[in-house]
Amino acid sequence: MQIVSWQYKYSEEFKNMNLHWLKEFFWVEPHDEDVLGNPEKYIIKPGGMIFFMKENKDSIIGCVALMKIDDNIFELTKMAVKPDHRGKKIGHELMKYTLDFAKQSGWNKLIIYSNRKLENAIHLYRKYGFEEIPIEENNPYSRGDIKMQLKLS
Repeated sequence: MQIVSWQYKYSEEFKNMNLHWLKEFFWVEPHDEDVLGNPEKYIIKPGGMIFFMKENKDSIIGCVALMKIDDNIFELTKMAVKPDHRGKKIGHELMKYTLDFAKQSGWNKLIIYSNRKLENAIHLYRKYGFEEIPIEENNPYSRGDIKMQLKLS
């Protein structure tokens, strides 16, 4: 397995993995449709990044995105692992890689919006140092009932 950076050829995989995950646990919101329908516009061009976990030659099995919120503040978002690959620590590998990338990029802070029902995800975020902070009124996700941050500098 290896982690690779964004390439347009993986855009459908990115969209489909996230849509599957959202439909499995919640619902697809307009913000999700915008971002997943045009990741170059909403994530890559503003200065963010998407990483993919690849197995074998070209089989994508997981992903995670870093979306720019403000100067040196990014949202860690759209982390998904295909169902038949869950439980194999792929989320941990993507998280470690993403945090290293953010630190090397000189960013100040990462934030995450999540839902308390996702106990495994919340546990993963806490393990890597994310702490709960108050949710402001402009929360982009109606399903988001927890906001977390990790100060990098």
